[in-house]
Amino acid sequence: MRQSLERIGANKVVLALSAARMGDAVGNSILFVIIPLYVAKLPAPWFPLPETVRAGLLISLYGLVNAMLQPFAGAMVDRMNRRKAFIQAGLCLMGVSTFAYVFASRFTDILILRMLQGIGLALTVTASMAIMAISTDRKTRGGSMGFFSTSRMIGLSAGPLLGGYLYDRFGFNAAFYAGTLFVILAIILVHLWIKEVRIPVGNHETSFKVIDRKLLSPGILGAGLAIFIMAAAFSMITPLEKQFNIRLDESAFDFAIAFSAVMFSRLLFQIPIGRLSDHLGRKPLIIAGLILMAPVTGLLGEAATTLQLISLRVIQGIGSAGVAAPAMALAADLSKAGGEGRQMSITTMGFGLGISVGPLLAGVLAVFSWRLPFIIVGFMLLAGGWIVHRYVPETVLRAPWSKRRRGKNP
Repeated sequence: MRQSLERIGANKVVLALSAARMGDAVGNSILFVIIPLYVAKLPAPWFPLPETVRAGLLISLYGLVNAMLQPFAGAMVDRMNRRKAFIQAGLCLMGVSTFAYVFASRFTDILILRMLQGIGLALTVTASMAIMAISTDRKTRGGSMGFFSTSRMIGLSAGPLLGGYLYDRFGFNAAFYAGTLFVILAIILVHLWIKEVRIPVGNHETSFKVIDRKLLSPGILGAGLAIFIMAAAFSMITPLEKQFNIRLDESAFDFAIAFSAVMFSRLLFQIPIGRLSDHLGRKPLIIAGLILMAPVTGLLGEAATTLQLISLRVIQGIGSAGVAAPAMALAADLSKAGGEGRQMSITTMGFGLGISVGPLLAGVLAVFSWRLPFIIVGFMLLAGGWIVHRYVPETVLRAPWSKRRRGKNP
């Protein structure tokens, strides 16, 4: 069993970090389907904006704060040469701010709490990806990233379903309590299972350059862009929950199923696609994933039933699986010793910006036209595929076809 896991890139560090991230993901994703409903409940005297815009702003703030702070967090991780401590600090901040939702009485309160959660996520994700880059091998890195991403997707899939169920049965506070408990579980797992990972002193970068041009190659930036557009595409429906529920005559739990359909399809395809990228290359799969997501995203605004919405989201998930693990593996392939925190933060910053820009863009554009946000993001996906094709290098050396037929390695 252990050898089988190691063959797909799931070593001890990957397993431990994946388990911790799963608990963290459940705790945070519980809020995905709760926040748009909570926005409608709380007064917002300082923000006289349409409800979809307020929901989009609130959801986007979390990702935006996370994305903006990740270069600083990456520089701190590289400079201090400590990673586990940053994960623990970030999770503690996220747990406290999730519990504090119980006491929120105005829109401004949850705006501040989302900012604190974004800060916690920036610390946690940057340090986690730095450990992944250091502790994985290039030959199996696609599988390692696929396993890590799949574990996180399990959490992101279960969270909205649990949140929708708890809200329908028990109300808002039950969802907040559950979210807090899962973050506490992640803190315990990190403490017990993950050891501190440090770069040897002779190889460690001692400068504190948040933006180091030597570390920003076209490949790193291209991987971050692909993840940004992917995240924007699958997160954009979040502030439109109430509108989808009315148009499709569905409940919060029905919407949660549709939202989580992306995550469930990624569960099935993420590890196989990650492993495939170890053999066929990262770049072709990233491009294919972006192109697959483009028409499906454009059709989301045409969904007439919950089943149609779920089906489109499943295909979105397959496309996102083609982008996520290969793009993260490509960035790790290109990262340099002592700069992993900053370089891997480009991909995680892309994800954070995506889950902030996508909902905000959808919330604003939906005021003018229901279909407009889906069409715009569909064209963004196509443009992203062309940019990856044009500017991103391949990091996996493939044998000539004749050698592969004879079973020879490059």
